[in-house]
Amino acid sequence: MGLQYPDEPATREGGGLARFRLDITYDGTDFSGWAVQPTRRTVCGVLTDALSRILRTEVGLTVAGRTDAGVHATGQVAHADLAADVDPARLVRRLARLLPPDVRVRAVTPVPAAFDARFAALRRHYVYRVATAPYGAEPLRARDTLSWPHPIDLDAVNAASERLLGEHDFAAFCKRREGATTVRALERFSWTRDTDGVVSAAVSADAFCHSMVRSLVGALLDVGRARRTVDWPGALLDRAERQGVSVAPAHGLTLVGVDYPADAELAARTEVTRNLRVGPTAPAAP
Repeated sequence: MGLQYPDEPATREGGGLARFRLDITYDGTDFSGWAVQPTRRTVCGVLTDALSRILRTEVGLTVAGRTDAGVHATGQVAHADLAADVDPARLVRRLARLLPPDVRVRAVTPVPAAFDARFAALRRHYVYRVATAPYGAEPLRARDTLSWPHPIDLDAVNAASERLLGEHDFAAFCKRREGATTVRALERFSWTRDTDGVVSAAVSADAFCHSMVRSLVGALLDVGRARRTVDWPGALLDRAERQGVSVAPAHGLTLVGVDYPADAELAARTEVTRNLRVGPTAPAAP
């Protein structure tokens, strides 16, 4: 994938291509997730089609986090190797005219060749929204907020969430994929309630394995309604596979940000992350 220029992909020495960061937002309701799938409408498929039409050549995207069907993003990040003379501001305007209304590219920014949207990331940030009002979610937020007809004990869910922080094997909260590690460093898992009664779970980690955030939220919602004890989610860390954990619906989840190191540290971060997530023979984990 990519443009057919003499220097492909982008390198520190320059050449036909340069690396660009894309900051992306989308309503995931009508997408079958991020990754390209034959016959299905996906975020990556729509974006690469629009970019390829504008630039008149095939374009490939590497993304920070491949969101599942129905999951939204306000802070998704991807990179692409494009012709070095691309005008970022003009490209954003042209994409705005061509893309459907449920996906936008907010910015296109030149970045060092060492920038890797996936492997250079320090951490990803998600928010899961839950409406506990008797009438459910407000109509204008119904596509990104779960209507939950149960009370949520904030003290209980925060106490249970705190016991999950740190580096652990989260196999009990992940959909297992052959060759992919389930060890992750959970840096934040906290719950708040706003004035409208919407409860938000903020979840941050160096990376997430498949379905991990929704499984964590599902488990904690059971704690919040007193179906499970505060100790139960932490006890699951001793399990080698997911059993008995509810997976929260996709539409309440939004990727809100991705953190990266300073430019001088990008290459080192990428090397470390590749070794941790992929290893010498295992396939890459999403």
